[in-house]
Amino acid sequence: MVFWEGYVTDESMGTFAPIVVYWLYAGFYQLLPPLDNYRLHTRREEDERNLVSLPSVVRGVLLQQAVQALVAHLLFLVTSGSSSSSSSSSSLRVDETAQPWVVVQMVQICVAMVVMDTWQYFVHRYMHQNKFLYRNVHSQHHRLVVPYAIGALYNHPLEGLLLDTVGGAISFLVAGMTARTAVYFFCFAVIKTVDDHCGLWLPGNIFHLFFQNNTAYHDIHHQIQGLKYNYSQPFFPFWDKLLGTHMPYRLVKRPQGGFEAKLFKKL
Repeated sequence: MVFWEGYVTDESMGTFAPIVVYWLYAGFYQLLPPLDNYRLHTRREEDERNLVSLPSVVRGVLLQQAVQALVAHLLFLVTSGSSSSSSSSSSLRVDETAQPWVVVQMVQICVAMVVMDTWQYFVHRYMHQNKFLYRNVHSQHHRLVVPYAIGALYNHPLEGLLLDTVGGAISFLVAGMTARTAVYFFCFAVIKTVDDHCGLWLPGNIFHLFFQNNTAYHDIHHQIQGLKYNYSQPFFPFWDKLLGTHMPYRLVKRPQGGFEAKLFKKL
């Protein structure tokens, strides 16, 4: 039994929990003190180099999440074995889909991670290589030259639909997850994505310990010199390494505090 059982459906949690987690986790980063000794870019760089205001970023993220919620609701409605007509008069809960063993769910989540990475790598890379799509669609995300947590899902609406929403739907369907397993997977994916854009290299960060595709890895991609490299997101860098778009980097301590992710070779 999970904490929301008996109060809301797994489908509702799968629709709205990732959105709530996004704002809680991104808000946590936003409310942290400056932490200049752990920043990958100075606050001055963030103010001067970014080409979009925070209110515009927030509006863009909310628009994308509205589309995601609609698609998720429809997806769960189509794939779920339960419906609102099976609700009992004394409870908000609907008939539940039987959950597979925990080991099976873990395998499903791993499959979903690989599928999501594969989809996002090729769509993301194509949006860079196609000049029309980059200029009119994907460049909106790169208006955040210095990424920060709340801007993790700041995209053009078309990109948000193709890259994240459709990618998430395909991952869910291919992995064969139930709505409840999807809650765990999508909340984890959201936390990972926010962390990749947080702009901080914090000691003991578990994502930096277990994932090569991390904050600094993605920061390279947002640098002007790294736009054709490190497309992989959000979990593993294997497609970059297999297809020659991996750009190694080193972290250099800045004299004034913080770190800088520097490319190993001059482009």
